[in-house]
Amino acid sequence: MTKTKTKHDCCQTAQHPDYQKEMSRLNRVVGQVEGVKKMITEQRYCPEILIQLRAIHSAVRAIEANILETHLDSCVTNAFKAGNDKERTAKITELKELYRKFGH
Repeated sequence: MTKTKTKHDCCQTAQHPDYQKEMSRLNRVVGQVEGVKKMITEQRYCPEILIQLRAIHSAVRAIEANILETHLDSCVTNAFKAGNDKERTAKITELKELYRKFGH
């Protein structure tokens, strides 16, 4: 069977980043979301719900930043070390797309 190459092959190697450290943060966010659902069911005061939603937003942004930093330190760095102009260009394009999606 022949493996088809994708634009993410740089991350399919043994050096693929391990994001397991983010699981505790993700589980905490899930707990926060469940808490907000309960607050809504209990018809809690709007600002209390909004404060909790802002905390969830901040927690997700922190996870997002950690994953992006790991991606830069591993996948992007490896693409640039490989010395392949095609991979470098692809990573720069990928980063530009991420930057646009993040709304910065």
